[in-house]
Amino acid sequence: MSVNRPAAVVVLAAGEGTRMKSATPKVLHAICGRSLVGHVVAASRELAPEHLVVVVGHAREQVTAHLAEIDAEVRTAVQHEQNGTGHAVRMGLEELSDSGVALDGTVVVVCGDTPLLTGETLGRLAGTHAAEGNAVTVLTAEVPDATGYGRIVREGASGAVTAIVEHKDATEAQREIREINSGVFAFDARLLTDALGKVRTDNSQGEEYLTDVLGILREAGHRVGACVAGDHREIVGINNRVQLAEARRLLNDRLLTRAMLSGVTVVDPATTWVDATVTFEPDALVQPGTQLLGATHVAANAEVGPNSRLTDTTVGEGAKASFTVAEGAEIGAGASVGPYAYLRPGTRLGAKAKAGTYVEMKNARIGEGTKVPHLSYVGDATIGEYTNIGAASVFVNYDGVNKHHTTIGSHCRTGADNMLVAPVTIGDGAYTAAGSVITKDVPPGSLAVARGQQRNIEGWVARKRPGSAAARAAESAREEDAGEG
Repeated sequence: MSVNRPAAVVVLAAGEGTRMKSATPKVLHAICGRSLVGHVVAASRELAPEHLVVVVGHAREQVTAHLAEIDAEVRTAVQHEQNGTGHAVRMGLEELSDSGVALDGTVVVVCGDTPLLTGETLGRLAGTHAAEGNAVTVLTAEVPDATGYGRIVREGASGAVTAIVEHKDATEAQREIREINSGVFAFDARLLTDALGKVRTDNSQGEEYLTDVLGILREAGHRVGACVAGDHREIVGINNRVQLAEARRLLNDRLLTRAMLSGVTVVDPATTWVDATVTFEPDALVQPGTQLLGATHVAANAEVGPNSRLTDTTVGEGAKASFTVAEGAEIGAGASVGPYAYLRPGTRLGAKAKAGTYVEMKNARIGEGTKVPHLSYVGDATIGEYTNIGAASVFVNYDGVNKHHTTIGSHCRTGADNMLVAPVTIGDGAYTAAGSVITKDVPPGSLAVARGQQRNIEGWVARKRPGSAAARAAESAREEDAGEG
């Protein structure tokens, strides 16, 4: 086990977040593909703690259910009444002790509304705590403007923290300090448990403050240290929608920077949005106005965008998707999608295949080299290799009650304006005539023609639309033909 591996991480996520003005609990608001608390849990997991406990309170059923979805190993502790941060941590530790866990080592406490906090910074905090032998180590940050924040007061020679002074209580000299408290701490587990039992509630809020633990331990002769975050923006908490948007922008920039430094070309980062769960290979190209969401993966030399939104979609090597919306799809190597295409869940586009302009696909498997160039709907279908689907074709898969499947073989050619009424199978090498409504299976190598015979009714316009522009044009044409005769 790593020497810096914490015995536990306790995430404080019990607050209501009234300033969000939302029916959704604050910690469940999402940025870049994860909830606020989801980002904190992911960062905490990078420490590989022996135990991870999230303290829930407001809307605890919703928060607990969400946590179970994103991390089945997370424990939850309930803070029934919001009696302060010290009380919340005590509830988390009691959840562990009640289940027979005897903590020995480091306990890291983080806030559930700090989505920019990284596992790397938490690791540095735990490492500093262990290296300096502190009873408590505070994660701090040096900010351009410390107004409103608790100032970190240090001892000159040793650098130990002597106090955290709130802005309203600070002297003029202390208000010049730009190092502030983040609300994130590393504690010695046994000392923390003992000190929490000594925290008083004789303050203006009548609550148990976690920061009081620092004074209790220092008075007992223990050292309180600090670890400065490399980027002060990491410690920012979210309290309203403005801060939510600001954090989303910062996190998105961080994700795009990471991608670009790994070899991805992002033409316009200002109009490109990605989730934290998106992955790339070097030499992928992302054009402006593109959103890459969920578990999307873009392979080497693939090009996505402009103006595309891909969710849980895999883009193969050298493939292109422009002006495309895709959800739960696979785009094969060298394939082409768009412009203005919609790939719905279950679509599997083979290598060098094409889903062209104004094409929609759903639950469709398209073979290598097969093309659906334009103006078509392909649903609940399997199409073989190197087949061409004519323009304005519709796979008629729904009878009003059930969905049915269409199978088209390899090297087929279906005519424009075909209705393929499922269930139906078209064999390898078969053709269908333009304008056909295919309701029966077509054997391999056959031509299917399923349309009425054309009938021309002479003089219909003159009789039914006398005096119209069409009638005059027809009369002029007849006179011209007669003159030439």
